[in-house]
Amino acid sequence: MSPGIGLMKRRLEKEKDAVALGISGIAKKYDVKPENIKTLETKYHDDAGDWYVALGWDEKRAIVQMDSVLGTITEIKEI
Repeated sequence: MSPGIGLMKRRLEKEKDAVALGISGIAKKYDVKPENIKTLETKYHDDAGDWYVALGWDEKRAIVQMDSVLGTITEIKEI
């Protein structure tokens, strides 16, 4: 039997951890240098346990959705 989400330790506990993972994902997917990526906004969804980080570079913007328990990116949506 595995523990419920409430009993599991989150890998992305802090906003800076989520931002770092989001920047890493954008840098890999769009071949952009991390220092050129700016954080526009961050949100944490309490019920789902997901982080949402809006990032911008050049003239592009994207929202990165991450699972805080698994510490993985679940979706990158360019806007």
